[in-house]
Amino acid sequence: MFVAVPDLADATTPVREPVTVPATRTHPLRRVVRVAEPYLFLAPAVALLIVWTYRPLAQAAQLSTYSWNLLPTTPMVPVGADNYRRLLELPAVGDSVWRTVVLIVGLLPFTLVLPVVVGFATRGVHGRARAVYQSLIFAPFLVAPVASAAVWQWLLDPGAGIVNRVLGSDTNWIHEPASAPWVIVAVTGWHFMGFAVLVVSAGMAGVSGDYAEAAQVDGATRRQIDWWITLPLLSPTLVFLGLMTVLLSAQWTFPLIDTLTQGGPSQATTNIYYLLWDYGFHSFDAGLSAAAGIMLFVGFGLVAGVLVWISERISFHDD
Repeated sequence: MFVAVPDLADATTPVREPVTVPATRTHPLRRVVRVAEPYLFLAPAVALLIVWTYRPLAQAAQLSTYSWNLLPTTPMVPVGADNYRRLLELPAVGDSVWRTVVLIVGLLPFTLVLPVVVGFATRGVHGRARAVYQSLIFAPFLVAPVASAAVWQWLLDPGAGIVNRVLGSDTNWIHEPASAPWVIVAVTGWHFMGFAVLVVSAGMAGVSGDYAEAAQVDGATRRQIDWWITLPLLSPTLVFLGLMTVLLSAQWTFPLIDTLTQGGPSQATTNIYYLLWDYGFHSFDAGLSAAAGIMLFVGFGLVAGVLVWISERISFHDD
């Protein structure tokens, strides 16, 4: 027997209309502030870039089309692209570019090879000993280049220098064309090797130890782990150090060259960075110096673009 139960909900529950909440309207000024907020955080950095980088770069590009001797009383004469044509015809420019390449290649062992060797050899140092070791190896980076140049000039003195006493020679290291470039390379490498070692150590600290443990389970030796696992994972760090060496080596060596050799002997230590400074402040040819600076900027910019592309490719494959 079935009993029909009446639908009480239809009889007692009133039907309510859906309530529509009016949408709140955002004030236009607040909306603009919300959109512009990320750009406001970037504004100080962008302003500094414009004032200290892009504006001088634009002025240098403009100056490269003029002939001027830096005297305020002398008018600037427009010459178009003549300064660039003069640069391409000067033998000193090609020689300085080659010396810059030799300088970069000579510094790579100090910024890539030796830091990796030192990083692998000292990774077992921990505690207070590690702090002391890092302080000692980073100390040359904190020495002013001019001060270190004075000390190295005394150490390399042909008569009373300690280097010649130890080697038993009378070589005039700074004033001979064959040895002066390598003195600049060695002193610059001594300055920046500690910084490179710390960068490599930081890169090694970011490598997970799970890779080494898994390889040891599979029977890999420590040398195999270093060569086939740790070193490839350090490739982004090494590309960064290589990029810094290519882009900044000419600037790193400038105070040492200006203090020790002044570009000599026989222009043996005149790289492209020192040459453009020489054109501007020794020959007082501001247009030629600016043209050399623009060509230097474009050339190193292309090299930096290639190295950044390689770094991104390596990082992508590592991920």
